[in-house]
Parts: sequence; C-alpha cells; structure tokens
Amino acid sequence: MKRKINNPYTKIKGYNCFGCSPHNENGLRMQFVEDGDFLTCEWEPHGFLSGYRDILHGGIQATLMDEIAAWLIQVKMKTAGVTSTMNISLKRPVPVKEGKLKLKARLKEKRKNLVDVEVVLFNPDGKTGAEGVITYYTFSPEVAREKFYFPRHEDFFQ
Repeated sequence: MKRKINNPYTKIKGYNCFGCSPHNENGLRMQFVEDGDFLTCEWEPHGFLSGYRDILHGGIQATLMDEIAAWLIQVKMKTAGVTSTMNISLKRPVPVKEGKLKLKARLKEKRKNLVDVEVVLFNPDGKTGAEGVITYYTFSPEVAREKFYFPRHEDFFQ
C-alpha cells in the first residue's frame, strides 16, 4: 500500500530544513511516499546543483540519500535519530537535465540504538546512480519528542 507522507514539521516556527522544508527557497524540498517496507521519493534536479558539466554534485547526492534515510527512521522506526556514518558509492553520473530521479530506502539492520538504512538513488533511465548504507544513532521516543520536536506517528499521515 502506498501512502503520501506529510511533513508535520512545517508547523514549527523557524523550521527551514535544506532537505525537506517546502518553504526553503534554496532547499531540495523533498517529499516522501511510504510503499510497503520502503520509503520512496521522486525528485527533479536543478542545474545549479551541478558539479561537473550537468552532473549532480556528489554532495547533493549524499544529502538526498541522507534525507530519505532520516525520514525512514522517523516513519518506520517511529523515532528520531542523527546520522552516524554514511557509506555511499557513486556508481555512475547522475544527470541534472534528463528528468526526475527516484530514491528508495529500506531498513537494513537494527543494533540497539544504531539503525542501518539502505538507500538507492536511480537515474531517470532507471539505472543506479548511487547506493549506500547510512547508519543512524536513534533516540528513545521520549527524547525524540522532547529534544527534536518529534510528532505523533499519525501526524505523518494526516
């Protein structure tokens, strides 16, 4: 079953996340969909995010992958976390002028407070542009609510 994920953080004063705020003029404005065990995102790249000759900058690729992984932690693990490590392989050039990219993330492994998220970034032609595992240190739901404004789980789907 697919369902769109809403961004409950837009109600917080000063919220301006580079990855997901719909109001950050210079941000990526990512939006997510829950699709079974996966979170997905379709995202249209912009030429000003190029590294070399119409190729999406590797740092932006890493940011896209980190952001979807963070949302997977929130939606699937029902808590907040912070990035601990990123192990990303850039497989082939990711074009900025050939259409939308797709990202898919899923839970790979959980070890106490550490959660590994597997992420794949697909080029417009469906081939893998980048893939990796991003590890998050996760917090208890109580700490997530108190320190990170973590919303109720149902707020992601209203």
